[in-house]
Amino acid sequence: MTPISPFSPRRLAGRSILISGAASAIGEATTRRCVAEGARVACADLDQGAAERLAGELGGQVIAVHCDVTEPHSAREAVNAAIAAFGHLDGYVHNAAAPSRDGDVVELDLADWHREIDVTLTGAFLVGKYVVPALAKAGGGSIVLVASQLGHVATARSVAYCSAKAGLIHLARLMAVDHAAVGIRVNSLSPGAVRTARLLQRWPDLDAADADLAGHYLTGRIGQPDEIAASAAFLLSNDASFVTGTDLLADGGYAAR
Repeated sequence: MTPISPFSPRRLAGRSILISGAASAIGEATTRRCVAEGARVACADLDQGAAERLAGELGGQVIAVHCDVTEPHSAREAVNAAIAAFGHLDGYVHNAAAPSRDGDVVELDLADWHREIDVTLTGAFLVGKYVVPALAKAGGGSIVLVASQLGHVATARSVAYCSAKAGLIHLARLMAVDHAAVGIRVNSLSPGAVRTARLLQRWPDLDAADADLAGHYLTGRIGQPDEIAASAAFLLSNDASFVTGTDLLADGGYAAR
């Protein structure tokens, strides 16, 4: 029987983690959490300046990497940069996300559909092409694909977003099945609404978003980025050593109703 190790606030010590969409919102919170738990982080983002500012603040544990997850060359180079800096790779968090456009299948422009699918779903596929061999070479590791509660339930006029996130949840299961033999765990993480700038596309401020949405959550409020980061850190750590091929709903009970 494998002994269960006690919780350690530095349970990611010695780990090297690549995070996409790492310079803001949930990605930034996850970068900070991983560093706090002892990891070295390759902060990969389309916004090079934001990645560099975060890396500069957090110090030598973090490097800034420019990454467009929709471009195979950029995805490969992000993985290579992390390995060049840290020597190996132990984990990947796919948090890259596109600005979402509302619409049903009649209304939504094809370009908006493609952008959502390309960043969320194809991006995870592309980075996975290079992350999986790197993790296998290191003896295994953990991949976390950041999906959404709306990958489980439908919401009106969000055909691209809901479809992309649902696909991401199933991609995690497929990758878990395909790569378990080389010691790689793959899970998806599905947040509920979280207090980030993304909500400002629809609400004037975050308090207004919280007031409008709170009744949908058993917790009586929406989430904080740090709460989602804590779930990501759990899935990356050995505390989740028997967790793979599943989706962790960090949604305040939204999907339970």
